[in-house]
Amino acid sequence: MAISLAAILLLGLPANKLFEKLKLPGLLGMLILGIIIGPYGINLLQKDIINASADLRKIALIIILLRAGFGIDKKALKKNGITAIKMSFIPAILEGFTIAFISTKLLNFSFIQGGILGFVIAAVSPAVVVPSMLKLIENNIGETKGIPTLILTGASIDDVFAITIFSAFLGLYSGTHLNIGIQILSIPISILLGIIAGIVIGIVSIIVFKKYHMRDTKKVLLILGLAILLTETENLLKMRIQIASLLGVMTIGFVVMEKMPLVGKRLAAKFNKLWVFAEILLFVLVGAQVNVGIAFEAGKTGIVIILIGLLGRSIGVLISLLNTDLNWRERLFCIISYTPKATVQAAIGAVPLSLGVESGEIILALAVLSILITAPLGAIGINYSAEKLL
Repeated sequence: MAISLAAILLLGLPANKLFEKLKLPGLLGMLILGIIIGPYGINLLQKDIINASADLRKIALIIILLRAGFGIDKKALKKNGITAIKMSFIPAILEGFTIAFISTKLLNFSFIQGGILGFVIAAVSPAVVVPSMLKLIENNIGETKGIPTLILTGASIDDVFAITIFSAFLGLYSGTHLNIGIQILSIPISILLGIIAGIVIGIVSIIVFKKYHMRDTKKVLLILGLAILLTETENLLKMRIQIASLLGVMTIGFVVMEKMPLVGKRLAAKFNKLWVFAEILLFVLVGAQVNVGIAFEAGKTGIVIILIGLLGRSIGVLISLLNTDLNWRERLFCIISYTPKATVQAAIGAVPLSLGVESGEIILALAVLSILITAPLGAIGINYSAEKLL
């Protein structure tokens, strides 16, 4: 595992730098590197690190979401709070059900199979979106109207809706869930529980910081440890109750920043440094999960389904932004920012196949294809359009 980690770091750094010199997002270089050196490429990585990939990717994602929490602007959040909530579910629901319907026509799926496919693909990738929005916040681009905070917040909850509805359709297929409506109604509860858990952990952290003197590095490690425990608690309780743990992770950073702004700024800087390592690990390992051969099996029909799904998502974004003060350029930027898919698709794309869903291989192929199409398109789109559109 150590030699694989060395390979990821020694190859990931130059891949990142090369793509930045080409004026392309560095994460794209790391994703492509992961595809090349992963088990579906030249197989340079050991099985141990591939087996630990899900946990390593989760830790990396927690680091950037904590950093995002420290970077959320309270005024922008107040101003765009209702819009962020709409952005968190309308685009995902429209994309998911659009794909569900289209797949019944183009792939001869049942509507339940189509729903499973639709909500595998529907989740936007916080791993791609959040770092991009943080860069805009740091460079003060789009901050007048709080657009990066709006997208950052909406994207972090979007996954909760997509994964919950995906689980509901999976349950309907296997006959274990009686009502998809009950599943959907549980989403606001999971969001509320995530926020409450984040507030509690944030307050506990503040009490500890005030009572015991410790270096900022130790504070970072304490917060990171508690955030990891929060996400693991979600896994332990998911059969009984859902908790939007990633939203809770962001809330921890937000609470600490609000109550201890000077400490918060120093911790945000520390998390920025930690992200240099975590970013390489996250995107190379996401790339390593991508089986290009399977993606090709989806063919032209797969591309058409994904593009029609993106059209549904784009309409969802425009509906979410009705009655806001955003102009057409800013709305276009929001559409572009809501296209990338990566982490969720890499994590759950193979689940239907492993559970014996009849069309599991096609679902996996389309999940992989959605990463290959939308991660580069979204990352490049955000990178090139931000200054022009905002």
